[in-house]
Amino acid sequence: MPNLTDAEAIPDAARAEVERILQSGDLFRYTSDHSPVALLEAEFAQALGSTYALAVSSCSAALFLSLKALGLPRDAKVLIPAFTFAAVPSAVVHANCVPVLCECGSDYRIDLTDFRRKLPGCDAVIISHMRGHTSDMDVIMELCDAAGIPVIEDAAHSLGTTWAGRNIGTIGKIGCFSFQSYKMLNAGEGGIMITDDADLIAQAIVMSGAYEHNWEKHPVLHAAFAKWQNQLPLYNLRLNTLSAALIRPQLSALSERVKAGRRNHDHVAQALEGCAWISVPSSLPAEERAPDSIQFNLVDLSDAQVDEFVREAGARGLKVQVFGRSDDNARAFWNWQFLEVNPDQPMTRAMLDRACDVRLPARLGLAECDVVAQAILDAIGATMAPSPV
Repeated sequence: MPNLTDAEAIPDAARAEVERILQSGDLFRYTSDHSPVALLEAEFAQALGSTYALAVSSCSAALFLSLKALGLPRDAKVLIPAFTFAAVPSAVVHANCVPVLCECGSDYRIDLTDFRRKLPGCDAVIISHMRGHTSDMDVIMELCDAAGIPVIEDAAHSLGTTWAGRNIGTIGKIGCFSFQSYKMLNAGEGGIMITDDADLIAQAIVMSGAYEHNWEKHPVLHAAFAKWQNQLPLYNLRLNTLSAALIRPQLSALSERVKAGRRNHDHVAQALEGCAWISVPSSLPAEERAPDSIQFNLVDLSDAQVDEFVREAGARGLKVQVFGRSDDNARAFWNWQFLEVNPDQPMTRAMLDRACDVRLPARLGLAECDVVAQAILDAIGATMAPSPV
């Protein structure tokens, strides 16, 4: 079994830059007008085709600052998928807003019928492209634009994914990405937000910790800062210089990682196609995914058989996570006990109880992917084998 837990390797160029920074002792992003953080922001915005970018301490921080910069009133309702990571409703709560959960179907995407039903009365929407599975952004944007409701894209898992040729994260008003170790760009921790709205990014920059006149070191229309100077609280969510130094050399490798990740996912998905007990949801027609993992549903298995499948896979050296049957899983909405109101989402619950997750890092070769696929098939075969008479 190949090692599926290691993150993408740090390039030699990043190691050299980190050493240079350590020798200088210049670790604060605002010491220089051309810090690695500022360079990363410019390069990332250009790569995604966005006007502005702000690098921060995490994708959670980016989501939080996005909500604050939208100027939502206290207790504003924010519609989010019921299938997302706990950081998303947490960001909503931290922004003094109220999460409203929307059902997700067996393809892991937002159920548009439930979305249409719950959208009225909401003040903002966060779309989580969970594990890179993109909901129908054409329909979502049409509905939200008609209602005048801003959309934030939680693209933590979707860097490199496109929808109808557009980069995910550039379709809504704001896009938020993650640089956590298990993402396409690995800095251990970190995040970034992108937007074309100068006033919004100005607010986010001030709140991120560009105190006094440090905002002058951002390539944003300085007039946008005039009304926000000393008017907003500082949350100090800056990205550190070393993290930016780790990320920048990886940007040039992103396209190849995306291609390799898609190849690996599709190779394993094809190997699983003929199994009656496994279903791998297809991409939507407008979606070109950038996966670094594979998700599949177990079909016609009891709870006991699902648990047995996980044990059989583990015996073969393969860790399979079933979102709804893993203790304290942060992606299972019923574990978000910090929410004051958290009604059941039966469609999403049913999906999570059978949805499996296996890492497929872009660095794997096809022979290694074959080992993973065979372990899955052997585990499901052993689980569903007829009992001896």
